[in-house]
Amino acid sequence: MIGVNKVILVGNVGRKPDVVTFPSEGPTPVKKASFPLATTESRRTRDNEKVEITEWHNVVCWRGLADVAERILHKGDQVYIEGRLQSRSWEDREGNKRHVTEVVADSLILLSGRQRNDDGQPVSNPLADILNSDTEPLGDLPF
Repeated sequence: MIGVNKVILVGNVGRKPDVVTFPSEGPTPVKKASFPLATTESRRTRDNEKVEITEWHNVVCWRGLADVAERILHKGDQVYIEGRLQSRSWEDREGNKRHVTEVVADSLILLSGRQRNDDGQPVSNPLADILNSDTEPLGDLPF
């Protein structure tokens, strides 16, 4: 039986990535970058009040993607992440059992940008504009 472990997130970086470099047997050390990512959903209550629900995710990037994350990501940046879920557990120094679930990123696209035109003005990112629009594309569904 074949399984699928695929995660797609669009959210905001919670802080600049923490980067750790591990020695390796090869000529290049292995780099790991990790950062929190906030995703926010808007919903309407029965009273038609708009409520925002924010979920925090632990994102991990390895090797070349870790280099990219270290160079371009800053707190508040909006990013598109594709990856997979990975859960692990360990025992801490006090003997407590710890668990964590992380999103191991396979690709990362910066949506909010510090992209500028020749005049130094920010350039609009059409994908970010679509994702940030305050529309309800499916309208009022009967279910």
